[in-house]
Amino acid sequence: MQALSDRTASFTDSVIRRMTRISNQYGAVNLSQGFPDFDPPKPILDRLSQVAYEDFHQYSITWGAQDFREALAKKQSHFMGRDVDPNGEIVVTCGSTEAMMAAMMTVANPGDKVVIFSPFYENYSADTILSGAVPIYVPLTPPSFTFDPEVLEDAFRQHPKALVLCNPSNPCGKVFTREELEIIAGLAKKYDVYVITDEVYEHIIYAPHQHTYFATLPDMWERTLSCSSLSKTYSITGWRLGYIIAPPEIIDRAKKVHDFLTVGAAAPLQEAIIPGLNFGQDYYDALQAEYTHKKGLFLKGLDDLKIVHNDPEGAYYVMLDISEFGYESDLQFCEDLASKVGVGAVPGSSFFREPVNHLIRLHFAKKDETLTDALNRLESLREKIPAKG
Repeated sequence: MQALSDRTASFTDSVIRRMTRISNQYGAVNLSQGFPDFDPPKPILDRLSQVAYEDFHQYSITWGAQDFREALAKKQSHFMGRDVDPNGEIVVTCGSTEAMMAAMMTVANPGDKVVIFSPFYENYSADTILSGAVPIYVPLTPPSFTFDPEVLEDAFRQHPKALVLCNPSNPCGKVFTREELEIIAGLAKKYDVYVITDEVYEHIIYAPHQHTYFATLPDMWERTLSCSSLSKTYSITGWRLGYIIAPPEIIDRAKKVHDFLTVGAAAPLQEAIIPGLNFGQDYYDALQAEYTHKKGLFLKGLDDLKIVHNDPEGAYYVMLDISEFGYESDLQFCEDLASKVGVGAVPGSSFFREPVNHLIRLHFAKKDETLTDALNRLESLREKIPAKG
C-alpha cells in the first residue's frame, strides 16, 4: 500500500490530553488539561435549558448565527475599543483550535515560514505543518519569558508569512507588555507579515499587568487575525465556541476555509451563550478577582512546600522547576507524579522547541477544595519522588 501523509508522520497524540488520561487512570487530581471543575454562570445554564425546547437544532449560518455574531461584536467592540462589524469582520468557529487552523490556512501557502514563540501551545506547530508551512521558533527566556528583539528580527529576516502570538501565553502565563507588542508590530510592518493572535485568556489578567489587543496597535488591524474563544471566559471548554475577528477581505477568505473544515459551530450553544456575551463589566471584574484568588491560594501553597515556580501574569498556568529530582525525562516525572503522588501535570518539553526537560505545567482553574487537595498530595512529593544529588 502507498505511504500515508508525510506531513503527519512525525505527529504524536496531544501530550496534554494524554496526561488527562493518565490522571484518570491513577485517580490523580487533574491539573494538566486546562479545564475548570466548576459550573458556567447560571444565566447561561438557564438559557441552555430553554434552548433545548426551541428551534435551534439545525444548521445556523455557517459563519455564525446572526444574533450570536451581533452579541459577540458588541462585547468585543467594547473591550477592543473599536467597532467590530458582525457581518463582515467575524467568523464563528468550533473553538479557538479551529479558529487558529482556519487563520493559518487563510494566510499561509505551502513552503511559507511562520514565526512561533517557544514555549508554545502544542497546536501551533501542528497547524503550521498541516498548512504545509515551516515553523521558525523564537525563544522566550524563563523565568520572565522575555524575547531578544535581535533574535526576533533574525526570524523576520527569513521573510515569514505570519507570526503566531499567544497573549496571555499558554503555558507560561506571560502577558506581553505594550512595548514588546510594539516591537513585534514594527517588525510585522517592516517585513510585511501577518500576525495570528490567540487571546483566549484575554480576561484572566493579574494586576498590575494589562492585556493589549494586538489588532488595536497602530497599523496592525489590517494584518491581524484575532482568534479567541468563549471557553475560558465562561467556563465552557466543552462547548467549542470560538471566532476570528479580522478585516473583511481576510474574513471573506477565512469563512470559506471554515466552511470546508467544520461547516459551522453548534447552533443551540451559540444561542445559549448570548446571556454571557451580554454580561456587564462586573462579571469580568469578578472573574479576574476569582482567578487572582485561585492564583494566590495555589502559589502560596507551592511556596510553603518550597517548590520552585514562575509567577504567571495572566491565564491560569504555572511552570514548576523539577531540577532537584534529576529526571532526564519530564514526561516520566509527570507519569510518576500522577501514579505516586496523585497529581496530574504536563511535561514542559511538549511546549518548548529547545531541549527543556526541567519544567512542568500545572493549572489552577479548579475549585478551592480541588486545589487544596492537590497541595495536600504534593506535601508527600519529596517522600515519594526523592530529590537526587
